[in-house]
Amino acid sequence: MKLKLIYFDQPFWRAEIARLSLYMSDIEFEDYRITSEDLSYLKENGALSDGSAIPFRQLPVLVIEGQSIAQTGAIARICGKISDMYPKDIIEAGKVDQVIDTVTDINVLINPSMHESDSVIKKQMRHDLSNDALPKYFGYLEEILKANDSGWFVGNEMTVADIAVWSMLGWIAQGVLDDIPRDLPRPFERLTSLYNEISKMPKVQDWKRLTYAYDEPSTGEYNYHVPDTI
Repeated sequence: MKLKLIYFDQPFWRAEIARLSLYMSDIEFEDYRITSEDLSYLKENGALSDGSAIPFRQLPVLVIEGQSIAQTGAIARICGKISDMYPKDIIEAGKVDQVIDTVTDINVLINPSMHESDSVIKKQMRHDLSNDALPKYFGYLEEILKANDSGWFVGNEMTVADIAVWSMLGWIAQGVLDDIPRDLPRPFERLTSLYNEISKMPKVQDWKRLTYAYDEPSTGEYNYHVPDTI
């Protein structure tokens, strides 16, 4: 099966669900990271110059045997099925979906502040998020982990739901979102444990070294300083 995952050159959760689930399962795929020229072209043409269709002119997009699939949830389910990180049981599958959709909701909550140009308003928006909406949603996720009581969101093994939350928490823990404390998830013990357990997995460490490194990997520095612990 020929797979091509198209996204920006950054470890954002929308693409990392697919990238990491495939990589951890030793499934070969083309990790295509678009350039500014690619972005301009696809916005105008709805495709890359090689003909890869970009439905809705937004990323990520997964190309399977020449057929393009858009939308984070759809891609996560496909890659989860290919990598055996998505349940066959419909109830458990629904539980995975609800976590991925909740991560999407968190992203949607943060997104307006990312587009706010007034620094004072932006700071207030981030303050409000940090003191209300984000802790509330972290609490909801914590409750799900407590109810399942296996360390994972669904069942007894890692699924794409866990990868989605891990990558979302890593986005916050990088400290790239000004005025949202990088340690905001720390009071949530189960979320913190989930993040730390996934981060120390050898395949995850390998992925970080391969894809987050500067041109000189021997320095141990990363383009994106996604911490191993929170």
